[in-house]
Amino acid sequence: MFFVLSKVLWFLAAPSNLLLLLVLAGAGLSLRWRRLGLGLVASAGLILLVGGVSPLASLVFGPLEDRFPEFRDDGAPVAGIVVLGGAVETGLSAARGQLVVNDAGERMIALGDLARRYPAATVVFTGGSGRLTGDGAVSEAQIVRRHAASLGIAPERITYEDRSRNTRENAAFSAALVKPKPGERWLLVTSAWHMPRAMGCFRRAGFAVTAYPVDYRTGPGAVALHSTAGDGLFELDIAVREWLGLAAYRASGYTEAVFPEP
Repeated sequence: MFFVLSKVLWFLAAPSNLLLLLVLAGAGLSLRWRRLGLGLVASAGLILLVGGVSPLASLVFGPLEDRFPEFRDDGAPVAGIVVLGGAVETGLSAARGQLVVNDAGERMIALGDLARRYPAATVVFTGGSGRLTGDGAVSEAQIVRRHAASLGIAPERITYEDRSRNTRENAAFSAALVKPKPGERWLLVTSAWHMPRAMGCFRRAGFAVTAYPVDYRTGPGAVALHSTAGDGLFELDIAVREWLGLAAYRASGYTEAVFPEP
């Protein structure tokens, strides 16, 4: 139920979708209540300007990405590596017969890199299908298994978790799959902006991990204008979704803090 509800509510709350809804509502209302309708259209224009071109997206992204520091290898042995799904375009990959990644593709780069740097470590990829209707849907883990060689990794080197649909399930199912031992060092790979929620879920699942953030969208302290409104709205959608996800996960008991810290 949580999975379905989160999909529906996010569709309504995404800034880019809200912009569209305001325009449609404004156009419809202007036929009878001209001032109200034009006001909604003007509000949509303001959202487009502020959310799409201004530095707002960077300001919202920054605290998420800077919450957990970049990983520095201190020489301590690494028992395992967990890479979260969310970077693989399953439909396109299946249709084209090759690994197709999205804007979070750095997760897959890190998978290949870390597997080579730590040859004795267990490598786990966790990612099912995020579709509302799972019937016949191919999972991210299935795609990665098919194309692991393109990352320079033997398919059998990776342990695959293919049932998870969200971050909470990534954590719970991975913990049940590998049964980490106390004192072991496991690296958790996901996008920097997603790391706080991911760390909160893994801690809740009793799986002690060390953050390995990738896929940065902002520089340290960087605040910049966007050259196109589309770029800004795309980033704002991601950041707003993540903040809402943090609040929803805490309210649902999936994490122990609204904004998990190192």
